[in-house]
Amino acid sequence: MTLFNHFETEIQQILQNLAVAHNWPKGLNLARVTVELPRDETHGDLATNAAMVMAGQVQMKPRDLADLLADQLRQLDKVEQVDIAGPGFINITLTHGCWGTEIGSILEAGADYGRSDLGGGAPVNVEFVSANPTGPLHAAHARGAIFGDVLAHLLSFTGYDVTREYYINDAGAQVDVLGRSAFLRYREALGEEIGEIPAGLYPGAYLKEVGEALKQAHGSSLLEMEDAARHELIRNFAIEAMMASIKADLAELGVDMDIYSSERAFVESGRVQSAMDRLSADGLVYTGIPEAPKGAKDNDWEPREQLLFKSSDYGDDVDRALQKSDGSWTYFASDVAYHMDKLDRTKGQLIDVWGADHGGYVKRMSAAIEAMSGQKNQLDVKLCQLVSLLDNGKPVKMSKRAGTFVTLSDVMAAVGADVMRFIMLTRRSDQPLEFDYAKVTEKSRDNPVFYVQYGHARACSVLRQPEAAGLNLDSADADGRLTAPAELRLVKQLCSWPKVLSAAALAHEPHRIAFYLMDLAADFHALWNAGRDDPALKFIQAEDEDITTARLRLVKATAQVLKSGLGLMSITAYEEM
Repeated sequence: MTLFNHFETEIQQILQNLAVAHNWPKGLNLARVTVELPRDETHGDLATNAAMVMAGQVQMKPRDLADLLADQLRQLDKVEQVDIAGPGFINITLTHGCWGTEIGSILEAGADYGRSDLGGGAPVNVEFVSANPTGPLHAAHARGAIFGDVLAHLLSFTGYDVTREYYINDAGAQVDVLGRSAFLRYREALGEEIGEIPAGLYPGAYLKEVGEALKQAHGSSLLEMEDAARHELIRNFAIEAMMASIKADLAELGVDMDIYSSERAFVESGRVQSAMDRLSADGLVYTGIPEAPKGAKDNDWEPREQLLFKSSDYGDDVDRALQKSDGSWTYFASDVAYHMDKLDRTKGQLIDVWGADHGGYVKRMSAAIEAMSGQKNQLDVKLCQLVSLLDNGKPVKMSKRAGTFVTLSDVMAAVGADVMRFIMLTRRSDQPLEFDYAKVTEKSRDNPVFYVQYGHARACSVLRQPEAAGLNLDSADADGRLTAPAELRLVKQLCSWPKVLSAAALAHEPHRIAFYLMDLAADFHALWNAGRDDPALKFIQAEDEDITTARLRLVKATAQVLKSGLGLMSITAYEEM
């Protein structure tokens, strides 16, 4: 239990005792009571919002409730001073040496420091990447892949039962175009002069490999096949080849999926029809005429009856079509069936990680999930904004192989997986991100991944010094001597790690891990530099074994948390750089 947890528990107990003494309403909701580090470290060691968030429930002014709480807090062990700020914020100053004793808890927990049972084993399905199997993954796919993968690691670490899933969009027009494009490249592999790629087909040179593979597997026999059978064979062959390429790229990036689900399998197995039957039985669909699409002119749109889902009853702008004029299912219908299947399988929350271009699709899918599950917020969609690839501030040229974009494998070859994984989380997913090859590979404090990895390597180098070899770093006797401001700043940062993890998991925001590691590395480097300016702050003091032991334990705890955080991001924690 950290100091934050300790004081949250103490404050909750104080509130319960005061409730009895003052005859407050029973069943107080204490969920919003928190204990944090003050924004200004001169205001003390801890701050609580208890008076602000509980005043309404107990029908008191926040300042008056703060006075009651402060009187009780002053009687607790470890408390030196309690101050009330503004309308009722409470700042707590702890007794001398209190923070240093937390190092023992961090080292004792080891790699499990910060691990929790927050999720209580609740199932969570994280679907991410889900790129159409029509070409190689590109840099924007990498952002979603890394976001989803680190989120899955984070949720597992905080006690959720996580399934990682990829939805293969292998039905519909785009894979038919893929099949026709691959057939053209097959004819090229057989020696035919195909000229310029016709409009509407995929021009990427990556399909030359598919054409050559078709030639190796079938020779020229495909030319003699009936058109429909040949198209189906080539389309399926190309999808399999593209998925093999995608899976190889994900493996190189360090991403593993638990499940690959096929849209085509859903359609051909009749599960879309079954899902529509269930929706109909539940009164969620009807036959009617949908509203005209925005911007449609009278001669562009013909009103006709369609099978519609009652999505407007659940927060969507309009009801959505489930069936096309030819009787085939819309993409939305397939998506509803797929999400119904996920709900049936996981019986828990669904998280979808989508590209920014899918923003207009969020309302209808959220409406569908609410209708099917009977619960709001059962689906959380995380949108990943675009990534701009630069090199010294100039746009990176498109891939020769892909033709229209820069492939993930090209970026990986230029900077490596560690850099990609960290930099993609240095912005919130809903913010655009600039990825500059020159900046993300330079060895300076301006490069966050280098700065964090170097922090771990620097900590390891301190622990390897000969003067550290004979010390018993398992002894916590001297931890209370960590009292210098730079030391306390680092200790407080380390103690914040469990709270950061819990908050990031609840918000589904893995970027908070990267932000935290940058702050932790900065505090450690600042302490190291302070020792250069003031010899009394050096980690190793030849004349004082106790303070040396305490400081080396602090360094060891720092290395441990840096390694743990990098591990959650699947990034190497180097011991030498």
